[in-house]
Amino acid sequence: MKTIICENFGPLDTLVYKEVDIPDIKNPDDILIKVFSSGVNFPDGLLVQGKYQLKPPVPFTPGMEVSGEVFKIGSGVTEFKIGDRVAGLSQLGGYSEYNLLNKTSVYKIPLEMGYDQACALLCAYGTSHYALKQRANLKKGDTLVVLGASGSTGVAAIQIGKIMGAKVIAASSSIEKQNYTKSLGADITIGYENIKDQLKELTNNKGVDVIFDPVGGELFEESSRALSRYGKILVIGFASGKIPKFPVNLALVKEFDIIGVFWGAFTRNNTNDFKENMNELFNWFKDGKLNPQIEERFKLQDASKALDKILNRGTKGKVILYP
Repeated sequence: MKTIICENFGPLDTLVYKEVDIPDIKNPDDILIKVFSSGVNFPDGLLVQGKYQLKPPVPFTPGMEVSGEVFKIGSGVTEFKIGDRVAGLSQLGGYSEYNLLNKTSVYKIPLEMGYDQACALLCAYGTSHYALKQRANLKKGDTLVVLGASGSTGVAAIQIGKIMGAKVIAASSSIEKQNYTKSLGADITIGYENIKDQLKELTNNKGVDVIFDPVGGELFEESSRALSRYGKILVIGFASGKIPKFPVNLALVKEFDIIGVFWGAFTRNNTNDFKENMNELFNWFKDGKLNPQIEERFKLQDASKALDKILNRGTKGKVILYP
């Protein structure tokens, strides 16, 4: 099978496209998926460069999410059969024509859902859902600010925030992206300039209830100054490339919460809640409440180009690789 290999940590263009053996069933609970779509995520690029908080042994194949058909199953798998349409999650291995996963990480996908949409629903929507539901406890009537709103997690946060009854303010870096997020259902769209003053003005100086921040850097501190008393800022990631050095006295004086969101740990340590979340997301899709946005599709051999586009924050919605 064809796959993408990171032989050593380094620039994205050092990824290798090569032929390797198709993995075989190793354990009773294994499922081998023939991959039709592979999702591309921001952390994939950090992993390849050795900049992520986890560093797998090299060589490895990046990729956390796939969708396709069940190709082989282990003797302990009774919930799936060969030919089932599925999506699956793993820390590595997604940029391949076949992917071996444990059955606990595999989900049947609705007939109405395309393989690309299934990939988009996993990491991006899974992260945003967990952040807003379990970490922020977002309530109907809350004001939710989504930074990096045109990226895949931002798009998901807009749609999920609206489902949960929040007023959504989507912040992004250009008029084009602001128009895009408005079309997705954001109540208000804004740019980043003087973001604290903008948010204060939009809330009549009350401040906002929840900030969803996958960007980090200066935006974290600037936007956090617009939080209401008992407000919450969700630390999703650092797409800006800068981890903010935050003056914690501000949290004391304003009495707001800084909440870390590590979806990977949630999927591993809260398996029942994770399954319930995924079922809820799939049901929302079937009910027409969610519409995963696919911006661009690349051939598997062009994985480095796809990652480069994401890391340079040039995307709107989800990027997919086709094996």
